[in-house]
Amino acid sequence: MANFLPFHVPDLGQEEINAVVEVIRSGWLTTGAKARQFENEFAAMVGARHAVAVNSCTASLHLALEAIGVREGDEVIVPTMTFAATAEVVTYFRAKPVLVDCTENTLNIDPKLIEEAITPRTKAILPVHFAGHPCEMDEIHAIAKAHGLYVIEDAAHALPAWYRGKMVGSLSDITCFSFYATKNITTGEGGMVVTNDAGVASRIRTMSLHGLSRDAWNRYTAHGSWYYEILSPGFKYNLTDMAAALGIAQLQKCERFWKSRDRIAAWYNEGLRDVPEVALPAAQAHVQHAWHLYAIQLDLGRLRIGRNDFIERLQQAQVGSSVHFIPLHLHPYYRDTYGYCASDFPTANAAFQRLVSLPLYSKMTEQDVRRVISTVRDIIQETRQ
Repeated sequence: MANFLPFHVPDLGQEEINAVVEVIRSGWLTTGAKARQFENEFAAMVGARHAVAVNSCTASLHLALEAIGVREGDEVIVPTMTFAATAEVVTYFRAKPVLVDCTENTLNIDPKLIEEAITPRTKAILPVHFAGHPCEMDEIHAIAKAHGLYVIEDAAHALPAWYRGKMVGSLSDITCFSFYATKNITTGEGGMVVTNDAGVASRIRTMSLHGLSRDAWNRYTAHGSWYYEILSPGFKYNLTDMAAALGIAQLQKCERFWKSRDRIAAWYNEGLRDVPEVALPAAQAHVQHAWHLYAIQLDLGRLRIGRNDFIERLQQAQVGSSVHFIPLHLHPYYRDTYGYCASDFPTANAAFQRLVSLPLYSKMTEQDVRRVISTVRDIIQETRQ
């Protein structure tokens, strides 16, 4: 039997090992010079003036909403087709996440439906670049400007991604990135907030470490001071130098990783485009897709099995897969708390029944990809109507 082909494997080498060992030998493990270096290099890459490294994308989203002043009773527009973190951070403020359906082609939030969801209580729009394909930011920005709203991008999937010649991270008020273990670059756990607003960046930096006065993190260094002030009750969201060292090494490989992912996506497209039972993911001409995910949709009307059985057959063939995402409106909390139901979001609801994310990571070989393609084709052949 063939070895199991996992859904994801991180691409780590001797450079990452050396970087972490250097930090261990330095004796300074927590937030310090490496975290600052990571922030500076990341900001330069995405074209933002300021970056703050934190310990997750969830933390970055939470800090972003806090920095723009979200309060109890406010509303924030988020897509239903996303992971838990995007909407849960809104509830931290006792504010309301207002869910919006997606488009059929990219599964990104539908700008036409955003306008309908705006009320006098709306504070911000929080688009998610699903799978790494940028949202229609020109339309979203126009809506936000017309209504005086902030735009905070959830770019957990979108590094590196480009929209109409501009890199994601340079487009909106605030953008939040993820370095979770499965992401395009990883620090194990980690995130980054980027903005061009110095005041927002300062607030986020302060609140990321207990609300302590600026540069309180260096109070144990030779140039630090024991004295600090609590400016506001903050959080413990800082990124360690050990994690930042991983990030610096990974960032240097980001473009190479993307080229590998882009090539793998092209192989998948070539190998599956003639299979009518499989709808391939969109990649529009005016964007650079980050290819965090390769999410196909099954035409279940042409098959004798459902999506779950399809995944089970992949598993039996020793091929890993996943589903991105179970839309938020289908989860008990959002259904019971806000009264959402499946019929409220017909596009996301229909897509969810068909979605399968195939393995996609930079260490995949052409042989790995051909094996996945062959397995998918075999399952389709065996289960056609």
